[in-house]
Amino acid sequence: MKLVLLGAPGAGKGTQAVRIAAHLNIPHISTGDIFRKNLKEATPVGLKAKAYIDKGQLVPDEVTCEIVELRIKEDDCKNGFLLDGFPRNIAQAEALDKMTKIDKVINLDVDLKALADRLTGRRVCEKCGESYHVSTKKDETCDKCGGKLYQRADDTLETVNSRLTVYEQSTAPLIAYYKDKGVLVNVDGMQSIEAVFESVKKVL
Repeated sequence: MKLVLLGAPGAGKGTQAVRIAAHLNIPHISTGDIFRKNLKEATPVGLKAKAYIDKGQLVPDEVTCEIVELRIKEDDCKNGFLLDGFPRNIAQAEALDKMTKIDKVINLDVDLKALADRLTGRRVCEKCGESYHVSTKKDETCDKCGGKLYQRADDTLETVNSRLTVYEQSTAPLIAYYKDKGVLVNVDGMQSIEAVFESVKKVL
């Protein structure tokens, strides 16, 4: 099964992607991960991307699409894959349509105001990476390892609002795009992690 996972920053895509991929026994393809791999291994397409990154520029769609296309052609993708973080806009979605046929697009539907509260209230352990929220965690010490909790730089109100604005402008139109194609499935992303995963399994 070939899947795309959509959702705003902080909607829980990473958490659900790992579970869905394991459930279906297909690779979880995170564009961030494959970018880092190509950069680290200095592949031809990785060097193309690096040229833009070194100048502080956004990697253009055609380079991003090339990296994704090379990845989904690998042997482990024969029985399907789950794309997380791609496509990010209509141009990338149209390019993906030319590469392969997507079976389903799962959209983790969330309230953006509630999401902003969720993200700005998030605190992460500097030692083990465990996440907490200020609404339920009143002290600044990790329950797992005793490490100190901190707020990530991308979880400040200004940064969160900026990320959500970018999402609404470029990624949200993908919902309409895939709805028109009849492959979009909305899942309530405001539920607990387990409840979201159960809802996803039902639509699959």
